Amino acid sequence: MRRIVIALALLTLACQKSDQEVPATTVAWTDASPHREGFVGTPSGPLHYLDWGGTGPALVLIHGLGDNPHAFDDLAGVLKSDFHIVAYARRGHGQSTQNGPFDTPTFVRDLSAVMDTLGIAKAHLAGWSMGGNEITAMAGVHPDRVGKIVYLDAGFDWADPAFGAAAQEFPLGFTAPPEALTSLDAFRRWEVANWFPAVTDTSRIEAYMRALVTLDSSGKAIPVVSDSVSNLLFTSLTTYGREYKKVKVPALAIYAASFLDGTNRDSASAVTANAWEAKHMVPFRNASKARITREVKSIDTLTVPGTHADFMFTSRDAVVAAMNRFLKAP
Repeated sequence: MRRIVIALALLTLACQKSDQEVPATTVAWTDASPHREGFVGTPSGPLHYLDWGGTGPALVLIHGLGDNPHAFDDLAGVLKSDFHIVAYARRGHGQSTQNGPFDTPTFVRDLSAVMDTLGIAKAHLAGWSMGGNEITAMAGVHPDRVGKIVYLDAGFDWADPAFGAAAQEFPLGFTAPPEALTSLDAFRRWEVANWFPAVTDTSRIEAYMRALVTLDSSGKAIPVVSDSVSNLLFTSLTTYGREYKKVKVPALAIYAASFLDGTNRDSASAVTANAWEAKHMVPFRNASKARITREVKSIDTLTVPGTHADFMFTSRDAVVAAMNRFLKAP
């Protein structure tokens, strides 16, 4: 769960040859992840989706709060060898409609609409962070359309008061400060430092970062998810109580070892992050694991290295291996 984001930008490079100056050349950045994209119609506006193709059963990936489907570029490139991979932007995010409502029943109808439009009668579902709400509800309401579900550090009931207390004392900014929005480069630096300090090859998250913001005529970055929509989404996140007992399909809950980790931060930030993690997230995670194991009829749990934001990159191979084992099992 988290914050805010980006769209396509043009970079101008000035080259020199000998003593003569060559006119600047405009170079457009392109997304290297091989997918097609399109839109699904809903009564309140379109939903944007990415389709990486692939062979095997459909696997629909659902992103977190403030994020976008490019969060799965890295995973999709590996998973598509065994599954047909689709991800979409939840309403209020990315290129999808900014119109509400933003409640979980509406999100479930949106997920059904994406599947209907793409001709997917039944699919495995994997949700990251807030995406755990949709997959839980979808499995409960439409079990005939769901194969198996995977919680990607999403096996938490965000409506639990323990998370509310944690959010009140969160030591980092969920949204980019004004100085981080002066340009695409400034936003990129903030995003990496704040959420992905352990991702050394940032090209793996470039499309994702670009899809978090748009650029105005002066080059300033404007978050795609507005403050007003972000507040409505956060309210939705923290008021939907998970009904795990309604989940009858097999489930896998992959947990990141931590929500925040001070390892790759400056000393002051590291102390603050680690203290918050120990005070709030360790007990909340332990209680969440105990509850989901107790209430979901058939579930396996696994913990992998990494943080809430980066584990799909820093532990990608372990995540993919676990998903393959689980989803391919009879």
